[in-house]
Amino acid sequence: MEFAAFLLDEWLGKHQFANPPVAYDLASSTGPGWTLRQLLELAGAEERERILDAKVGYAPAAGTPALREAIAEMQGVQPDEVQVTTGAAEALLVLFSLAAEPGANVVVPSPGFPPFEEVPRTLGLEVRHYPLRRENAYRVELDALRALTDTRTKLVLVNSPHNPTGATFSDVEMQSLHDFLADRGIQFVVDEVYHPIYHGPTTASAARLSHATVVSDFSKALCLAGLRAGWLVERNRKRMSSYREARSYFTVSNTSMGEALAVVAVRQREKILARAGEISAINLARLDSFFTQFRHVFGWVRPGGGMTAFPWLLSGENSRAFCEEAVRGGVLLAPGDCFAVPAHFRVGFAASGERFAEGLEQLADLVTRLVREGGERQAAGVRR
Repeated sequence: MEFAAFLLDEWLGKHQFANPPVAYDLASSTGPGWTLRQLLELAGAEERERILDAKVGYAPAAGTPALREAIAEMQGVQPDEVQVTTGAAEALLVLFSLAAEPGANVVVPSPGFPPFEEVPRTLGLEVRHYPLRRENAYRVELDALRALTDTRTKLVLVNSPHNPTGATFSDVEMQSLHDFLADRGIQFVVDEVYHPIYHGPTTASAARLSHATVVSDFSKALCLAGLRAGWLVERNRKRMSSYREARSYFTVSNTSMGEALAVVAVRQREKILARAGEISAINLARLDSFFTQFRHVFGWVRPGGGMTAFPWLLSGENSRAFCEEAVRGGVLLAPGDCFAVPAHFRVGFAASGERFAEGLEQLADLVTRLVREGGERQAAGVRR
C-alpha cells in the first residue's frame, strides 16, 4: 500500500507553519478561529469547573454519553445513532475501509476533497467519479451519477455544501438520490461538514433521511478544527456496530478533554454558527466585488454554501505559478492541481476572519501588477 502525495496538505503545511507564516491565509477551508479561552468563556462557570476536573484518560470508543447526546439533539436523532470519530477524516476512513471488498466500487465527486479519491483507491476499491462542471454551476447531474452505480457499488458519497466549489444539493435532489440508493441497497453517505452555512437556498440536514449516513465534524461550520472531533449519524444498527469495532482498532477514542470542549461547542452552537455565517457572508460579498473587478482575468461560480470558492484562470494556465506569486506577496491560495483541476484555485473566505479584506486588497494589487506586466511584455513582443 502506498499513498499518493497529499498535495493540498503539503502546500498548506509548508506555508501556514512557516516561520514567519504567510500574512494572509485565503486558502484554508475552516471558519474563523476560536481560542481555548474564548471557547471556555462560552461555557458557564459550573461547566468550566467540570472540564477542569475531568479525568485525563480514555473516552469511550462510541464517544462520551454527554457528547453523543448533544450531537443527537442537534441532529434530531437518538444518541445510539451517533458515533464520535477523530474528525471527519476518521469517519471517511471507517466508511471506505468497511466498503473495501474485492471487486467493489464507490462513487465520489470530482473535483472533491482529496481523501475521497485516495483513501478508497489505496484500499483497493474502484473509484468512480461524477463530474461537477463549472458550466453547470457545479450542480450534480443526478442521471449521470445514477448511471455510475451497479450491483458492486458499496456507497455513493455527496458533499454539500461542497469543498472546494461551494455547490449545494436542494432538498428535492437529496431526497431523490436517497430514495434511488435506498431502493438498491447502496449506502448513501452525505458529508455535510459545512452545514448549515448557506449563501442562498438552504438544505435540511440529511440526518432526517432514514437511509442516509451523515458525516460531520467540528472543523468547518463549527470552526474548531483543533478539537479533532467528528461524528457519524447512522440508523442501521449493523453498520453502527461495525463503525465502533473499526474505530476501536483505528484510534480507540478521542481525548476526554476534547470531547468535553466539543460538548460546549454543540451547546453554544448558535453563537459559533452566527459568527461563522456573518463573517463568511461579509467576505463573500467582498469576493463578489473582487471577481467583478477582475472578470477579464478570472472566472468563478458564486458558492451556494460553505466557506470556499473555486475560481479559475481564464487563460487556462496552471494556477500554481500564480499561487506561488501570491505567496511571495503575502497571500495564501490553494492551487487547483491539489484537486486535479490545475487552472482553478481555492479561496477560503472565512478562516482569516476580519483580516480577509486586507488580504483581498493585497491580492488585488498583485493581480493588477501582473496584468500590467503581462500587457507590457505583450506590447514589447509586438514591437519586436
